[in-house]
Amino acid sequence: MYAPITLLAFFDGFGGSELILVLAVVLMFFGGEKLPELARGMGKAMREFKKAANEVEHEFKRAMDEAPAKPAPTFLKPAPSAVPQAPLQAMPIAPEAGPPPPPTVAPEPPADHGIDA
Repeated sequence: MYAPITLLAFFDGFGGSELILVLAVVLMFFGGEKLPELARGMGKAMREFKKAANEVEHEFKRAMDEAPAKPAPTFLKPAPSAVPQAPLQAMPIAPEAGPPPPPTVAPEPPADHGIDA
């Protein structure tokens, strides 16, 4: 419904002489025989793009309408296990370790760099 208005809004900055000049340059580049074929190809490409855009929009709307409902919260306790379990025993706690030992320092290499004099 509003497509012609948006198409005309695209040509808002062009005057009549500019459009004629652009069409003349296109006619010179592609020739009279290729011009209808070029326009047909552009029309098909625009139609396919609009179709894909509408399909994506429809898919988003359908996905929003089919939003999964949250499951109702259950207030029932799970059934006790059929396998008897041993009672938990307290494990002994390890005594707290003292401060870590100081890092070891590698000995410095000899000052003569291993050269015998």
